[in-house]
Amino acid sequence: MGWEHQSTPRKPVPVPTSFQVSDAQGDVEMVSGPPPAYYSTEGPLPPRADMSYQPQPAESRWNPRYWRKRTWAIIVAVLVVIIIVAVVTPVEVAKANRYPNYTRLNYSLSDEYSGTGFFDKFNYFEGYDPAQGFVHYVPKERATQLNLTYASADTAILKVDTSVGPGSNPDASTGRFSVRVESKTQYNNGLFIFDVKHTPFGCGTWPALWLVDPANWPDHGEIDVMESVNQATDGNQMTLHTTDNCEMNVKRIMSGSNLASDCYNATDNNAGCGVRGPNDSYGSSYNDAQGGVMAMEWRNEGIRVWQFGRNGIPADITARNPDPSTWGTAAADFPNTNCDIGSHFKNQSIIVNIDLCGQYAGGVYPQSGCPSNCTDYVANNPSAFTNAFWEFGKFEVYSAS
Repeated sequence: MGWEHQSTPRKPVPVPTSFQVSDAQGDVEMVSGPPPAYYSTEGPLPPRADMSYQPQPAESRWNPRYWRKRTWAIIVAVLVVIIIVAVVTPVEVAKANRYPNYTRLNYSLSDEYSGTGFFDKFNYFEGYDPAQGFVHYVPKERATQLNLTYASADTAILKVDTSVGPGSNPDASTGRFSVRVESKTQYNNGLFIFDVKHTPFGCGTWPALWLVDPANWPDHGEIDVMESVNQATDGNQMTLHTTDNCEMNVKRIMSGSNLASDCYNATDNNAGCGVRGPNDSYGSSYNDAQGGVMAMEWRNEGIRVWQFGRNGIPADITARNPDPSTWGTAAADFPNTNCDIGSHFKNQSIIVNIDLCGQYAGGVYPQSGCPSNCTDYVANNPSAFTNAFWEFGKFEVYSAS
């Protein structure tokens, strides 16, 4: 019942191998047929250039060719800092380590204060105190009358009056009698040996053993060898006072404690550049040990101060052939590193005095543990000054030869 379709195969129509077409330029022959051999797909294709994406190398942060101007500026700044540090640091280290060459000097005795004529080589300052002390400094005749200065073969005494009280006429309402002596000879360097047997102390007292040019302070400087105030429980103070441009913020070799580094008298109410010794270097403890010797060397390289207990005085001092190069570490050292010693210190007289109240003792009196106020206490308590006296053996001055 069905039927079957059978298609009749067609004969291939021959395709011309060429035909003619015409354009505006004339006849053109178009060729058909198999492609030329070089289009044959039966062989391998010719190689083609690699057209895939190839990433370009990133700009390297370590390659100077890719650095921006800002980066170059930072690099240059860092290099400048490194150069400055490399140059300045060694200079500053060398500066911080500068220290004078205290070469050994040969000293010979040039002056001496001793025996019964101890005070003959001093002038007596008379009148009110230049440092606003509550004191009347008396002349030699008055000091002798009141027994405030006297000397024997081996001892010299300088002290505060203990006789004038509230009922005396005159009384001490404007200040107590005391003494200040100044050496007639002035010095410009040297080695000074002071035999100190007893130091003054007590509420209201301000004693000092020092060197200064009385007519040219502060231009010619001041050297305090021994100084303390009131009950003197905190040790001896050694200080320089100068005009400007003298500082001790430098390398120093000493056993004392630095109190201040600027010696300029206009700094901190003329505190000076002080060094403090131990508690037993002044006052009651020092006196109980029979005192000792203070040695001060003043030379262009610097000023140094030593303190020796009575049982530790170097043999060369006793033999009058002192050699500071053998004495070890000084108690106070004031090198010339940032202070021209030669220009700041001239024409110095040795001065010994006992001031009362004044700028220093009076200024710290409220914190001293002493009673009342300074001037009232000094005026009304003569017996309080029985320990307010200096006792010396002798002073020796040596010059470098």
